[in-house]
Amino acid sequence: QVQLVESGGGLVQPGGSLRLSCAASGLSLDSYSIGWFRQAPGKQREGVGYISSSDDNTYLTNVVRGRFTISRDNAKSTVYLQMNSLEPEDAAVYYCAADEDITSATMMFGGPADYWGKGTLVTVSS
Repeated sequence: QVQLVESGGGLVQPGGSLRLSCAASGLSLDSYSIGWFRQAPGKQREGVGYISSSDDNTYLTNVVRGRFTISRDNAKSTVYLQMNSLEPEDAAVYYCAADEDITSATMMFGGPADYWGKGTLVTVSS
């Protein structure tokens, strides 16, 4: 049974940092790319970035590029989203998702993906 569990969300002041984790079980990160998505209240889900299963390449959307990074620890079967210089506009529920084929189009459309976590809330406020 595939399970994705996000953690690390919380309240942070503007300009602060958070690191989100996505712990995966029931699948191999060598076979599945992991994407990060977010959804703010009243808005559609949007892609944040992903890390490819095949070559560890990462892709980040324009909105977060330069501030966020994605990495993974295969031994822990965990993918991380490091978020720096957080802005109030970054506040959302953040989800990780797994799919054998995640692309920039997946980011553009906010999905789809085979498996989803339940999300972790990030609040950016002073």
